[in-house]
Amino acid sequence: MRFGVLGTGFWARQIHAASLAEHPDAELAGVWGRDLGKAKALGAEFDVQGYDDLDSLLNRVDAVSFALPPDVQVPLAIRAAEAGKHLLLEKPIALGVEDADRLVDAVRANDVASVVFFTFRFQQGTATWLAQAARTKLAGGAGSWLGNNYQPDSPFKDSVWRQRKGALWDLGPHALSLFLPALGPVTGVQAGAGLGDTVHLVFTHDGGAASTVTLSHTVAPMSSGIEFFVHGDAGRITLLPEVGPVARASHQVAVTELTQAATTGGAHPCDVGFGREVVAVLDAAQRALESGCRESVIG
Repeated sequence: MRFGVLGTGFWARQIHAASLAEHPDAELAGVWGRDLGKAKALGAEFDVQGYDDLDSLLNRVDAVSFALPPDVQVPLAIRAAEAGKHLLLEKPIALGVEDADRLVDAVRANDVASVVFFTFRFQQGTATWLAQAARTKLAGGAGSWLGNNYQPDSPFKDSVWRQRKGALWDLGPHALSLFLPALGPVTGVQAGAGLGDTVHLVFTHDGGAASTVTLSHTVAPMSSGIEFFVHGDAGRITLLPEVGPVARASHQVAVTELTQAATTGGAHPCDVGFGREVVAVLDAAQRALESGCRESVIG
């Protein structure tokens, strides 16, 4: 399957384009960017053409891998779906439920395959963890992702959308990608703010289980770390997800699974519909933060 990459930043270069260039069964056919110079420069690194005209790239590919801010991703993903291209989307798929619904509608109306790149979901350790959780009667879970995203050496320190939306919208999708399949749909959210962009969340899941999550991009470097666990009649089941360079291998798995979904016509567990469910929970959490009240997840 021929892929185009949309985006020219660090994540596009180090993960999306590099993954596709090394993939045994996919072909990197081109790179698109709003800045033609950057698109051509990135394309040259991988010996493919760079474009600033989206239609020109879409005419040469079967699928698109997105490495763009969520608000930029939505209209371009809709255009790609309408052109019949399969979608490997970044999380969150949108910054609001209305935009997420528009994207879901476009994918379904044009019968294209979709996969959302929730990095942890494409790691073997996570698959094993979810399988263990599925065999256990669970009462709840907890997790934290504490990072220091804005240190001078961070590749994301200048990300405008992350600075504006904070850890809730950047790291929250990763937590939900684990707790939704393990504990069930979220029906209610409570949220409280901490220092910096730190947010503390309590999720009520369908069936009565509850989970708690703490997320931050702004803790001290020595405090950073990631841990998630669920607990039930078999005890505590802990997941320590891998981050960093392993994301490239995770992306290759996502590429393979999108190709399989496109070939078979089957739905993927992390398709655009699941991405929309995540956005709905994040939207409710944002409302809870702003109002100081518990919020229900709608739809």
